[in-house]
Amino acid sequence: MTKYAAIDIGSNAVRLLLAMVSKEEFGLRVKKISWMRMPIRLGEDAFLQGVISDERACKLTKTMNGFAKLIDAYQPVAVKACATSAMRTAKNGRQVCRRIKEQAGIDIEIINGRQEARYLFQNRHKIMTSSEKAALFVDVGGGSTEITLFCDGRVQASRSFNLGTIRLLNNRARQQDWDIMKSWLKKITRGHEPVEAIGSGGNINKLFKLAKGRPGTWVKLKKIKKIRDELADYALEERMKRFNLKPDRADVIIPGARIYIKAMTWGRCEKIHVPMQGLADGMIRVLHDQRMQVKSMEKHMHAPTIEPVQDEAIVIEGPDYRIV
Repeated sequence: MTKYAAIDIGSNAVRLLLAMVSKEEFGLRVKKISWMRMPIRLGEDAFLQGVISDERACKLTKTMNGFAKLIDAYQPVAVKACATSAMRTAKNGRQVCRRIKEQAGIDIEIINGRQEARYLFQNRHKIMTSSEKAALFVDVGGGSTEITLFCDGRVQASRSFNLGTIRLLNNRARQQDWDIMKSWLKKITRGHEPVEAIGSGGNINKLFKLAKGRPGTWVKLKKIKKIRDELADYALEERMKRFNLKPDRADVIIPGARIYIKAMTWGRCEKIHVPMQGLADGMIRVLHDQRMQVKSMEKHMHAPTIEPVQDEAIVIEGPDYRIV
């Protein structure tokens, strides 16, 4: 098994995943060794003030210093750190990344919505390759929502929207963005029947558990609506007690549910699958793929040269458009 580390710097929380990857008969097996989450809420600075405050930048740097020590002890063969919507929005996002590089020694890549979607759908789900149904992959973060439609294993459409739980919580979501998402979803799912959703993100993971969803199964849209309504019946403190929610989950879970429900409704999805995998999981798979490609190239470089009998055309289908 090969060790990897991935850091996801989101708008709500920062996460470190230490994992091991092995090749087995039916594909890759990713085993989570350790999973840490720090609720720093970069989005509250980025979406309200346009910059990351010194206070939060300091907290993030300390967190990354701690992560660096854990990574050093774990000794992975490769590390990847990505920042999403909050860092994209903040005017000083790159400056904060440079500070972390200098003090913690961790390189951070600020990725756009399309790159984020690519990493996310590395976590392949069986209905993504189904020839009988279309799959609507929906990832809701603190600052943005990434949605991708799959049909017959191919990406039919993919888009990022400036709709996230921290934006909604602080009344920073524009009606225009809701209208764009509604129109786009209705257009791309037209002619696809049936469509089933795949949910990614901390809020849908918790909603799935509250709905008593079992691993490998799905829950219906009406069940998600029922859980959302039950959560909304209680004030924050009581919600935390009754549903065993952490403070930084209790306030964003209702805005999160709202986005999933809207996406499923407009995308005509009656069911949602929740594989409990996110951006960091996809990053681990990308790291492993890159390592295997390098090893393969090195192997061919050291192999003896053999003259081909005849030229052959080789067609390679890009990984962004086909899942195998």
